[in-house]
Amino acid sequence: SSVSRSANAMSVIENLPPGNEALRNAIARRYAMQGMNVSPDEIVITAGALEALNLSLQAVTEPGDWVIVENPCFYGALQALERLRLKALSVATDAAQGIDLAALEKALQEYPVKACWLMSNAQNPLGFTLSAQKKQQLMALLSRYNVVLIEDDVYSELYYGREKPLPVKAWDDQGLTLHCSSFSKCLVAGFRIGWVAAGRHAQRIQQLQLMSTVSTSSPMQMALVDYLATRRYDTHLRRLRRLLAERKQAAWQSLRRHFPQAVKIHRSESGYFLWVELPASLDAGRLHERALAHQISIAPGKMFTTSALWHNYFRFNASWAWGEREEQAVKTLAQLIREAMATSPQCEIKRAK
Repeated sequence: SSVSRSANAMSVIENLPPGNEALRNAIARRYAMQGMNVSPDEIVITAGALEALNLSLQAVTEPGDWVIVENPCFYGALQALERLRLKALSVATDAAQGIDLAALEKALQEYPVKACWLMSNAQNPLGFTLSAQKKQQLMALLSRYNVVLIEDDVYSELYYGREKPLPVKAWDDQGLTLHCSSFSKCLVAGFRIGWVAAGRHAQRIQQLQLMSTVSTSSPMQMALVDYLATRRYDTHLRRLRRLLAERKQAAWQSLRRHFPQAVKIHRSESGYFLWVELPASLDAGRLHERALAHQISIAPGKMFTTSALWHNYFRFNASWAWGEREEQAVKTLAQLIREAMATSPQCEIKRAK
């Protein structure tokens, strides 16, 4: 490609931490389009969002520190905390309302919390997007206790309305937020370029990144600069959002059509996940194993928590093109749920009433 040919030694140096300057300027411009003033100097380019999140966590904590996570939360957060020997403090989070702010304040009062890692847009696995009012209240609460927010905003482009929802960082006037996102979810899988808008922590993150073994591909950064300079990216995003909304709608309708009535399907207007609630006596982990035997993959609720909660929930990925094969898979899954309900004593009692 033309990019590879022009990638001389100088350009490789330019793409070392904090990353390609033209790419950081392009990302800063995308913040500006949302009315946010983010300097290119506080942006660090990373090898995907997970690296941005891990570096952010490392920059603001030391082993043994308490970090708040949502319950349920993205399993990558739990793995990162474990690897860095940090203590997870899970705060109740609802599929429709998001994080419980009263429970969050109680945790902040009772523990010396260093950071809070959460998703405010298209939360994984629940799928909700926090309201602007709740984002503002959340930021005010963290500011009051001087707790750093590591905001995982990897699905920020996958909203369904007309307006792109703002991140919590938009309400931060204390410089407490490290806002992490990436191009991976909205370009192509395997395209590992993310970033963190790290404010005053940018220098520390660059140091940590230089010590890590992961490097961000120079040709990829340069190719992305060219791509973002055209209108093609926004056209692509509009098409992708429409496609995902249609696929999620098709999956939701299929689940409603085939699943027993006792199963609740929580659906949100963002991202591409459905959060499915089985009757309380069923185990989604067991269902997951039985489904795998039929080449069907679901993510059981226990993957997203450190507690015994969510044993009867699972996350359903609705990003696939919907066709006969997918419809058949849902029918098989529905049959497996019915079989599990038939052998569950509590489901029997309810039917007898």
